[in-house]
Amino acid sequence: MLFALLDRWLSPPPDPRKVGWLGDYCYAHRGLHDAGVPENSRSAFERAAMSGYGIELDVQRSGDGLPVVFHDETLDRMTVESGDLSRRNAAQLGAIRLAGTSQTIPTLRQVLADVAGRVPLLIEIKSGPDTRIAALCLAVRRVLEGYTGLHAVMSFDPRVSHWYALHSPHTVRGLSITEGEDRALPGKVRRRLALWHAQPDFLCYDVRDLPSRFAAAQRSRGLPLVTWTVTSVEHGERAAEHADADIFEGAVRPMRKVAGQA
Repeated sequence: MLFALLDRWLSPPPDPRKVGWLGDYCYAHRGLHDAGVPENSRSAFERAAMSGYGIELDVQRSGDGLPVVFHDETLDRMTVESGDLSRRNAAQLGAIRLAGTSQTIPTLRQVLADVAGRVPLLIEIKSGPDTRIAALCLAVRRVLEGYTGLHAVMSFDPRVSHWYALHSPHTVRGLSITEGEDRALPGKVRRRLALWHAQPDFLCYDVRDLPSRFAAAQRSRGLPLVTWTVTSVEHGERAAEHADADIFEGAVRPMRKVAGQA
């Protein structure tokens, strides 16, 4: 009872009208990608939009302060280049090919122009211990200004959602959580403190942790629950029972019937 009262006071639930759209879609994890279409590429996002799926994507800050769409801190896994992404400016990154294809690292502004509001976007803002949170969040907000399509920002870092709660409260904001092996009392305390600091409008939860008493409690009091990453039939069944929306990847398509899909 005490935790429920503290949750309501320190992290009040959002207006349902603000977040109701989250459960109307399933979201392609880094776009609809495969061996010939790289993750977080403009072609992967176009495939998702054409199929009626929402899009989950990752954002980092380039060396010249622009939001670019890329998952890793370093270039090594997805390109023939190496080193920290943050050491290159957006123009240099835009010339780097992804996974041996003709696709290159896009800016967030390019992706917004491509999608143009056709499907919702879940924008995961990547950060590290040394990240200048205010600079990163402000850079993303500036690009989103004037964008009228449905969108939300989210992060594992509660400082991100907290920044948006203070400086851009109209922006839908989410807190990403994975419990993993951290389910003992210290982990429970950390999740609660993160929730109270972040003041999110929704949670983005690791499907492997569902069902979760913590996630269920937040969902029951009005925070939509989006779950990642659904990659199997078993994951899909779990997501359908315990969450409002799926972030999926691979050959398995979402089980739930949602807006925009036949």
